[in-house]
Amino acid sequence: MNNNLSQVKAMTFDVFGTVVDWRSSIAREIKEMGQRKGFVLDWDSFADEWRSGYKPAMDKVRNGELPWTKIDTLHRMILDEMLTRHQISNMSEDEKDYLNRAWHRLDPWPDSVKGLTLLKKDHIISSLSNGNVALLVNMAKYGGLPWDTVLSAEIARHYKPDAEAYLSTGEYLGLPIHQVMMVAAHKNDLESAKSNGMMTGYVPRPKEHGINTVTDYGDEDYIDIIADDFIDLSRKMSSIKKSSQ
Repeated sequence: MNNNLSQVKAMTFDVFGTVVDWRSSIAREIKEMGQRKGFVLDWDSFADEWRSGYKPAMDKVRNGELPWTKIDTLHRMILDEMLTRHQISNMSEDEKDYLNRAWHRLDPWPDSVKGLTLLKKDHIISSLSNGNVALLVNMAKYGGLPWDTVLSAEIARHYKPDAEAYLSTGEYLGLPIHQVMMVAAHKNDLESAKSNGMMTGYVPRPKEHGINTVTDYGDEDYIDIIADDFIDLSRKMSSIKKSSQ
């Protein structure tokens, strides 16, 4: 555990998978649509397939194939391709738009709201997600996420793991970057955050990709603190603060 953790004044959180359970939420929404429209799929696999299109779509922006594009639009591009691939052709434009906005209606993990509320007592808390601002605000309203502010790739005009996405947090929050912690369930996110001077908190989410996946609990030199969930993270950060006083 890093002794510099007592200096952390703000905590930014990856959202998809770290704060909210995207997989079961998306599977539920596509199942409900399928029941209304009369098609049957492996709902979990559909959710995984939709999510798997996320990085390649962002890469099209990075390599200049697409101009800067918010995640809502990328999600819709992926969805349209998937509906064609699965031969689903009886959805109206309004129904497609509603389904695409399923990403605005993702359920928080059971500890998320309580844990964020506890962490908020001593820290500024914010999203730091590739999701666009409207998506993140709507998700917070839907799930009761108590953010102090919403930071997004849309504001920085760079997706994670681009350096600008992380470095902008210090600028927007008015803090030296080493006083900002990135919290995520994904080690690649934390490795990039650490390389740009942030502190890092790892919170594994064993159920993010389904019950049959193996969760990596291993420590790494770019991880400053590991917690079981946000409530555990709050306890550990509070203990660090008290011991430094």
